[in-house]
Amino acid sequence: MEAADKKLVYVLEDNANIGDIIEFLLTEELYEVKVCKSVACFWDEMSQKKPDMIVLDIILPDGNGLDICKQLKRNISTHQIPVMMMSGNNYLSKVKSKCDADSYINKPFDLNDFMQRVDFYSHSA
Repeated sequence: MEAADKKLVYVLEDNANIGDIIEFLLTEELYEVKVCKSVACFWDEMSQKKPDMIVLDIILPDGNGLDICKQLKRNISTHQIPVMMMSGNNYLSKVKSKCDADSYINKPFDLNDFMQRVDFYSHSA
């Protein structure tokens, strides 16, 4: 598969172990993946190229995934990009009321469930 044919997924996750697992999983499934460990890195990547999907952790060292989701969904140039929020805290009902993400997943997550969601949303963009 040509690199141009691959779907691009940005992952904003400060936990290196989780970021590595997601990157490995998506790369194995022939996605192009960019893992960012900080909000600053994420916005830098966004300024260079728009992805087909974004996976956002909620609690980050230099920001909040909910705020990023709101910014993305309010911006005309990014509102159509599917966003999946993930959190280690089981308060997704609160998260859903604060952010118009396309999908929500709790950590730890089932790898098959995660991939099904990415496949669905990245190809519906």
